[in-house]
Amino acid sequence: MDSVTWPQVLAWRSRRQYLERPADASALAITRRLAGVQAQVASAAELSIAIRRSAPDPDEVPRALWRDRTLVRTWAMRGTLHLLPADEAGAYLRLSSVVRHWEKPSWQKLANATPADLEAIAAAATAALSGGAALTREELAAAIIEETGSAHLAEALGSGWGTLLKPLAWWGVLCHGPSQGTRVTFTAPPYTLPDVEDAARTVLRAFLGAHGPATPDTFDNWLMRKMNRKKDVRGWFEALADELTTLDVEGVPMRVLTEHLDELLHTEPTSSVRLLGPFDHYILGAGTGDPNVVPPDRRKEVSRTAGWISPVVLHGGRVAGVWEPVGGEPKITLFTDVPPDALAAEAERIRPLL
Repeated sequence: MDSVTWPQVLAWRSRRQYLERPADASALAITRRLAGVQAQVASAAELSIAIRRSAPDPDEVPRALWRDRTLVRTWAMRGTLHLLPADEAGAYLRLSSVVRHWEKPSWQKLANATPADLEAIAAAATAALSGGAALTREELAAAIIEETGSAHLAEALGSGWGTLLKPLAWWGVLCHGPSQGTRVTFTAPPYTLPDVEDAARTVLRAFLGAHGPATPDTFDNWLMRKMNRKKDVRGWFEALADELTTLDVEGVPMRVLTEHLDELLHTEPTSSVRLLGPFDHYILGAGTGDPNVVPPDRRKEVSRTAGWISPVVLHGGRVAGVWEPVGGEPKITLFTDVPPDALAAEAERIRPLL
C-alpha cells in the first residue's frame, strides 16, 4: 500500500481547491471543484470563490445564480445553505435526504408537523411555485396554509431556520430565488433528483476530488454530521471501489480516487500562507474536529458559538490563526509563527475583497 504524510495531503488539497495557485476559473468551476460552497452567509460564499480566482469578479456569483442559473442556492449538506452547480445539485440534495429527518419524533415535535403534513406542504408548494413564480417566505407560507388549511404550521413555515422547508429543498420542490431587498424568495429548481446510487457516485467523486483522501466516516461527517447508517455510507464507497485506491496516511487507511493517486504521491508539502474567509469549504470539508487541519486546543476559536466558522490563516495547509475584517483590513491573531513577508503579501492580496 502506498503511503503519504499529512503535509502532503494538505498541500494536495490546497492545490486542488485553487488555494495554492488562484486560477482563471469561473464561479461554477470553483463551486464544482469544491463540492459546493457553504452559503449560509452569502458574502462568505462570494469571498470563498473570490480568493480562489486570479481575477475576482464581484458580479459573477449573482449572475450565475439569477441570470444564467448555472448555480443554485439551497439547503443541502448538514442542513445548511450551499451554492451548488445546477447540473449536479439534485445529486447533493438526494444524498442529503437519505437520513429522513422528518420521520423522527424529535423533528416532528420541533416542527409541530407529521410526515403527512409535509407531503401536503410539498404538494401545495409545488403548485404555488409553478410557472416560474418567486415567492417570499411569507407569500409561500400563506399559499401553503391556504391550500392545506394547516394554520398551525404558520410559525414553522415562517421560521428563518427553515425546519419545514429544508426537506422540501431535499425533495427538489424549491430552492432560493433572487432576494427582494432583505427578504429571501423561493422558486422551483432547475433540476431533477437522481436515484440514491447515482447521487452517491456523483457526490463522492466530487468530495474525494477536493477533500480526499477520506474514510466513510469523514465523508459522512461532512455530508450529514455522521447521521447516516454506517452500512449505507460503506456501501457508497464499495459501489465506487473500481475507481478508488486505498492509501496509508500516517497509519490510517483512507480512500482516494485512483486518477489522483500519482499526483498525490508526488505532491511536496507546501509552506504557503493563505487567508480564508468565514465558513470556507477547505475547513468544512475536513471538519473543525480534524486535528490535522485545526489544532485541537484552538478549535473553539475556529468553530465558535451559534455555528460561526471563523476566517482563518493557513500555513502549510494547517490553521495557524484567525482573522477578522476591521475597517477594510484583516486583523490577524496568530496561534503560531508564520513567515511575516508571506503573511503581509497575502493580506495585501485579499484586502481589495474585504
